Amino acid sequence: MTKIGLLSDTHGYIDQTMLNSLSDCDEIWHAGDWGVDVAEQLMATRKPIRGVYGNIDGRSIRNQFMEISQFEIEQLRVYMIHIGGYPPKYVPGIREQLISNQIGLFICGHSHILKIMPDKSIPNLLHINPGAAGKSGFHVMRTMVKFNIAEGRVWTPEVVELGYRNKI
Repeated sequence: MTKIGLLSDTHGYIDQTMLNSLSDCDEIWHAGDWGVDVAEQLMATRKPIRGVYGNIDGRSIRNQFMEISQFEIEQLRVYMIHIGGYPPKYVPGIREQLISNQIGLFICGHSHILKIMPDKSIPNLLHINPGAAGKSGFHVMRTMVKFNIAEGRVWTPEVVELGYRNKI
């Protein structure tokens, strides 16, 4: 079993609350719009980092991370992209990728809207958008998601509230 801490849309903001919340995770994943210095601070945790770049990310993040990350962990096929849409209305081309690659977990960010939902039109597909962990944007509560992966599926997804954006 692997415990994942999933962030998105930090926009250059990371604090001790986030780092404390990630301390019990085996891996940290970031679904784009990192901003300046976030990758370095997450790498300092010495945990494996997976992620994709987002639309605000500059050259240094784009040199470290791809637009799309597709991988398998604990027998679960994962597809991560920053701008991906929601079931059943995906960005053009994504639905076909999810089906043809038998993806079990689709992760995106961008909207700053937390969602954990199955796609009823694609068997065994779970969609997660962790919301926004940073302080830039329209969201009220900063969020991330933690979950376990084992036996080819996601177990015990947990929304972590990191505090109100306007209280920082």
